[in-house]
Amino acid sequence: MIFHPIIIALYVSSVLITFMVLYACFYGIQILRSWDIGSGSELQLVLERKTYLISTLLIYAFGCELLSLFLYVFTADHLHTFFTGAMCAAGSLYANAYGYPALVVKIINFLFAGLWLILNYADNRGYDYPLIKKKYLLLLVLAPLVIMETILQANYFLNLKPNIITSCCGSLFSTEGPGVMSEILLLPEIPMTVGFYCTLVLFAFSGVYYVLRGKGAYLFAAASALTFLISILSVITCISVYFYELPTHHCPFCILQGEYGYIGYPLYLTLFGGTIAGIGVGTLAPFRRIPSLAEIIPPLQRKLALASLILFLIFGAIATHRILVSGLVLRG
Repeated sequence: MIFHPIIIALYVSSVLITFMVLYACFYGIQILRSWDIGSGSELQLVLERKTYLISTLLIYAFGCELLSLFLYVFTADHLHTFFTGAMCAAGSLYANAYGYPALVVKIINFLFAGLWLILNYADNRGYDYPLIKKKYLLLLVLAPLVIMETILQANYFLNLKPNIITSCCGSLFSTEGPGVMSEILLLPEIPMTVGFYCTLVLFAFSGVYYVLRGKGAYLFAAASALTFLISILSVITCISVYFYELPTHHCPFCILQGEYGYIGYPLYLTLFGGTIAGIGVGTLAPFRRIPSLAEIIPPLQRKLALASLILFLIFGAIATHRILVSGLVLRG
């Protein structure tokens, strides 16, 4: 199973990403210690030349990082046929102790990688690289998580045994399931649906207010993060059942399968993309008064806010369309 082409691709990409991140961290530490844009020293010239190379490497590395989350889930879903009891990625990831921890770390790295790319984009447009220390400090925070992801992912695939019996999504995502999932599924479905739409409306109002007035960047970023969390909970507790038309089927992975038109991929892509863009608005807010970025960050923030609004609108539209056309009617 280790020699499956997709697994090899994930191995190679994770090792390359880790190598590039560690290489960047080596020079990032020097930049944090010695960077002085006003200096003409030999060291400063070397650091300036290196930062061009490092930024390019990290753009590709974190671009691959964004893709690897979905490739990892796709691979887990593709492998479910090898395990007795598994019906989708939920069972495959539960086949050993590393599957779900690797997924959680990948989600965290997805969000951080997106924010780093936004910071890097803004920094490269300032003539004096005003955010260079900030983005390399964020890189140093991200590096241990990238290493952890590589280790967890490697252990997950290395410890897969085709002859084991794993749990199906029906037992994992139920009120009798393991861990906190059973507590989440005790949340009432109708109130969660109402809460989901109330959160989307508040998010939309904060986004429109920011786009029109240029104020409330932190509020919009907080609304984006809150909407992301509520949306994830809502997909599990109340939205997924409309796709399956079964009130007891709460799996967030089965909607990624062809039986449901792979609708889970655009659903999650818009959710994650909108979250990164929305939080990015708040991430850039402290730097909008820097002289070299004063004409760059405000327009960039508005573009990010618009992108976040559009992506969440698509996410909400997909969920709403399914709720309206589904044969399932929840009462209570």
